[in-house]
Amino acid sequence: MIGKLVQAAVLVTAGLAISGFSGCTPRTATPVKKPAAPDYAAPSPPSPPAAANRATCYNEADLAIMQARMLHQELTVATLQCQTAGGGRAYEGSYRSFLDKFTPELATNGRALNDLSRRKRFNVDVVVTEFANRTAQKAPVDKEFCSRSLRALEWALDPKATSLALVPPPYDLGPDMNIHPCAAK
Repeated sequence: MIGKLVQAAVLVTAGLAISGFSGCTPRTATPVKKPAAPDYAAPSPPSPPAAANRATCYNEADLAIMQARMLHQELTVATLQCQTAGGGRAYEGSYRSFLDKFTPELATNGRALNDLSRRKRFNVDVVVTEFANRTAQKAPVDKEFCSRSLRALEWALDPKATSLALVPPPYDLGPDMNIHPCAAK
């Protein structure tokens, strides 16, 4: 009896192997690799009306400071969250290259962020931690979290991205954190 079951199992396995059955995962073509570009950002909620944030809005220079730090924190979180099949950090090398490329600008941004925090009266550590925490919350709910972050790293490392201001953060956390642009005059 067992011999007949073994024969049947071998026959079924051979038939599946010959037919090209690969379990429950469909065979799909590898997606085409897109060139590096700043087209990866997730949609963000709209800013409130200009009158609602007149006292607490941020001018373009201040927004650039906040977005550069937002980008840095989001890429840091992605480096820690996104893993290879073996469990290693998938973007560690790219993140290291990002730091190598932008360390002087990140240092300048840190000083500018401290100056901005004194003017706008916020705690830098709290804001930076909030950027990281909100980004970490995106990982389990955005199926494109790692690919979006990889696209951001690829764009940041592209020779055309000569400044942090040219690299938008994958997620604009500003509207959720009451960081809004001032109305145009």
